[in-house]
Amino acid sequence: MRQIVLDTETTGIGDGHRIIEIGCVELVNRKLTGNHYHQYVNPERLVDPEAMAVHGITDEFLQDKPVFASIAKDFIDFIRGGQLVIHNAPFDVGFMDMEFGKLHGAPMTRDICTVLDTLTMARQKHPGQRNSLDALCKRYGIDNSHRDLHGALLDSEILADVYLFMTGGQTNLTLDSDANEKSSTQLNTAADTEKHRIDAVLSSQLGSFGVSVAEKEAHDAFLELIETKSESVIWRD
Repeated sequence: MRQIVLDTETTGIGDGHRIIEIGCVELVNRKLTGNHYHQYVNPERLVDPEAMAVHGITDEFLQDKPVFASIAKDFIDFIRGGQLVIHNAPFDVGFMDMEFGKLHGAPMTRDICTVLDTLTMARQKHPGQRNSLDALCKRYGIDNSHRDLHGALLDSEILADVYLFMTGGQTNLTLDSDANEKSSTQLNTAADTEKHRIDAVLSSQLGSFGVSVAEKEAHDAFLELIETKSESVIWRD
């Protein structure tokens, strides 16, 4: 089975934003082959400062990079027929389909690939816990200390390790690491219980500030989207 672990970086979040980096690593029968795809892309627009703070990719750096239309064929050829493994797949696939939609005759992602969302998988496996890529690295003991900023290729390599651990593809776990995992899970559960308590108190007080439940839910959904692409949302702590 051929799987493509994929990540993208973008100019920002929301309508009108574009892909600026694509990183993919190839797994065949759950083993890294060393084959990869990596490309920076000129988005033909400015990068939001908030996004730049996450990935460190500047407008000046992107000026001489190819536009998406000129790299689309090679990218499509690389991912065609594989299963894409993506953390928070709707985000990346949404941007990919937006870029494909600008090109005459280009397919949509699901026309050429199947998609596996590791964020959905992680939430099912670890309900009520943080499931960002950094949080999963901590949970599974994966070293990501070299990850100061987000980068599509680096993140896809890290995600490949996380995916293999999460789906039982690694066999070097020891009883000690299992014990550490259990201890970490207990601490996370206690922290989550306290967070839910605080959220309940805040929710009971929102009416006095004129914030509706629907507005709070929309705000939380936006923070959750940011959190899947980052270590954490610090004002939630």
